[in-house]
Amino acid sequence: MRMTPRFSWLPTPYRSLLLFVIWLLLNQSLALLHLFFATVLAIGIPWICYRFRDPQPLIERPGLALRYILRVFADIITANAQVAVLILGPVKKLRPAFVRIPLDLQHNLPLTILAASVSMTPGTVSADIYPSIEHLAPDEPLPQRWLLIHVLDMDNEAELIATIKSRYEAPLKEIFQC
Repeated sequence: MRMTPRFSWLPTPYRSLLLFVIWLLLNQSLALLHLFFATVLAIGIPWICYRFRDPQPLIERPGLALRYILRVFADIITANAQVAVLILGPVKKLRPAFVRIPLDLQHNLPLTILAASVSMTPGTVSADIYPSIEHLAPDEPLPQRWLLIHVLDMDNEAELIATIKSRYEAPLKEIFQC
């Protein structure tokens, strides 16, 4: 896994592209002066700020990242309908539960994206990632980490764990190559 920038002058290319586009959209102009400032800001801001960031894995497969985003959006829409049926549908006793999901991911960025993906999907919310590893010495081996989630209606815990690991964690491992 690579945690150093691809290009020393452009440490975070996606952020640079975003800054470039936002500058042009805010100014609503493609004038040469605005293109110049957009380029300077898109290169300068990430280059200055990169030293202050904690090292995180880089997105190695942007196409897969886009597919992951679309999958999460589709899951949000589907889960909204499922939760609406649970709440507004026939009287049904909900079976809320906490579920521990063993994690293969270790880096904070992919873990944060995983927890956010679970929380954005109605009916589930991420409660904790434990144990915390901030206190570990650099040479100390990483312990098994867990994602604790709360589920509105638990039907099959093993199936839920398998679904989260295959739909969210496995693609994140591929995206970040970790």
